[in-house]
Amino acid sequence: MLHSAQLRAARALLDWRQADLARLSGVGIATIQRIEKGQGPIMGHVSTQLRLRQALEEAGVRFIDTDGEGGIGARLALKSPKKRAKSQKA
Repeated sequence: MLHSAQLRAARALLDWRQADLARLSGVGIATIQRIEKGQGPIMGHVSTQLRLRQALEEAGVRFIDTDGEGGIGARLALKSPKKRAKSQKA
C-alpha cells in the first residue's frame, strides 16, 4: 500500500511538480494535493493509487515497503527512466 510520504518523496526524486504527476497519471491535481496532505496509507479509490503508482514507476521510481531493515521509502531505479515530466512538456 502506498503512503502519502512515499508519493511526496517520489515526486521529489523526479523533480516533478504536482501538475506533472497529474498530467502523467490522469489523476486530478486537487486529488494529489489532498493525498499528499495526508499522513499514512493513501485512502480512496484503488484505481487512483494504481494510476499514481504506475506513472511514478514508469519514470523510474521504486517503492520500498516496511521490512526487517526499516520503514517505507522510495528510490530511483538504476536504469534510465522511460518518462520524464520535463521532457513531455508542450
